[in-house]
Amino acid sequence: MSAGRYAATRFSTLLPTFDKVENPFTLLALLNKQQWMFFLISFFAWSWDAFDFFTVSLTVENLAETFDVSNKDITWGITLVLMLRSVGAITFGIAADRYGRKWPFIVNNVLFIVLEMSTGFCNTYHQFLGVRALFGIAMGGLYGNVAATALEDCPEAARGIISGMLQQGYAFGYLLATVFSRAFVNTVGHEWRPLFWFGAGPPVLLIIFRLMLPETQAFQERERVRRAGHSVAHTFIAEGKVALKKHWLILIYMVLLMAGFNFMSHGSQDLYPTMLTNQYNFSPNAVTVTQVVANLGAMSGGTVIGYCSQIFGRRFSIVFISIVGGALLYPYCFVTDTKIIAPAFFEQFCVQGAWGVIPIHLMEMSPGSFRTFVVGTAYQLGNLVSSASSTIESTIGERFPLPPKIAGKKKIPRYEYGKVICIFMGCVYAYTIVLTILGPEFRNRNFEVSHDEDMTEAVKKDQAEIQKIVQGGDDRREDVEKATQ
Repeated sequence: MSAGRYAATRFSTLLPTFDKVENPFTLLALLNKQQWMFFLISFFAWSWDAFDFFTVSLTVENLAETFDVSNKDITWGITLVLMLRSVGAITFGIAADRYGRKWPFIVNNVLFIVLEMSTGFCNTYHQFLGVRALFGIAMGGLYGNVAATALEDCPEAARGIISGMLQQGYAFGYLLATVFSRAFVNTVGHEWRPLFWFGAGPPVLLIIFRLMLPETQAFQERERVRRAGHSVAHTFIAEGKVALKKHWLILIYMVLLMAGFNFMSHGSQDLYPTMLTNQYNFSPNAVTVTQVVANLGAMSGGTVIGYCSQIFGRRFSIVFISIVGGALLYPYCFVTDTKIIAPAFFEQFCVQGAWGVIPIHLMEMSPGSFRTFVVGTAYQLGNLVSSASSTIESTIGERFPLPPKIAGKKKIPRYEYGKVICIFMGCVYAYTIVLTILGPEFRNRNFEVSHDEDMTEAVKKDQAEIQKIVQGGDDRREDVEKATQ
């Protein structure tokens, strides 16, 4: 398609399609036991990834007091994690596309255990920054892996709702971090440290869970085709050359899109607890309740809009819910009492509603041979671009001082963070809407290797030959299973 023709179709292809889709429960019933296990391990891993990230966001003031630095200095710990995630996405993404989803996932979680435990033992600010930087590399390798694991084998009709449910592992992890932060921080001794020590435990269970599961069917089929070629390594490199040659423009687009989405989530969430406590003098209990309700809204939004994207289209769903989210920014940032719970619920419904479409939208836009690498790297490079969100907001916020809060003999500086978050998020929503309208959509794309034109070019075999290779592997597997029985 020419550039002019493509531009002319941006609005006509944005119109809602109103496709007929079964009710959510019927769609969920389409998944078999193995597909459900793939979804669950992906959901819980993504949830704990988010938990580990938000342990810092929720303890900014505690960490600043321990290390005798400002809140802005501690937000550099958040920024470093976001900046270095792209290194992990590239490293673990290539490993997962070459060797399978299973073992890179396990290595990721081993690193989570070591680094989250180490964070709890940091005694200086520079130790803290060093450990969180390494944590960013480990954290960056997970997203593409869990998206591929959960969605590669998912029935086509159920992709929208499963995408939305998967993405809400992020909100669920935030909710868990909020609850356990209230349970562990300054309640059981050692100040904020028990929260990080606790965070090192659940990845052990995730490793055991993943060891019990095989590779996805889609990856196994692709690996059979690679073995039938010149060599697995040679074929993998050939696939990379084809993907880069044919899809370089859309890869750039995906990074730009994910920059907007990451600005959206981090801009609305990372500094929000600090705004509640610093600007509006919320108690720890009030902050906890607000954050829990906001994340319940996020989980609802991601699931609902993910499902709706199967009916109305991926791009239309993103644009519509982003417009609603922009309209809710004023109450989200300027209601000064506990009534802010309601706009917090609906604002995060919109933010994570838009995000709920993203896992499957990225999967459908990605080259088949490099789904883990492309999805993870696009997401994490977007994170890199948006990595200074909280630092930008806190730095600008300090230009709008408020009367200080008196705590004993101390004067605690206060700032008008709400104004900054509102303006910042308005710009982010506008950027995301425009970029989504300009972008492509490949809803219901077939993920089977026999329908992958890149693979046919890389191995120099037509789709019929590839289908025979895949079918032969399926037949041999069934023979082995019968003999075992």
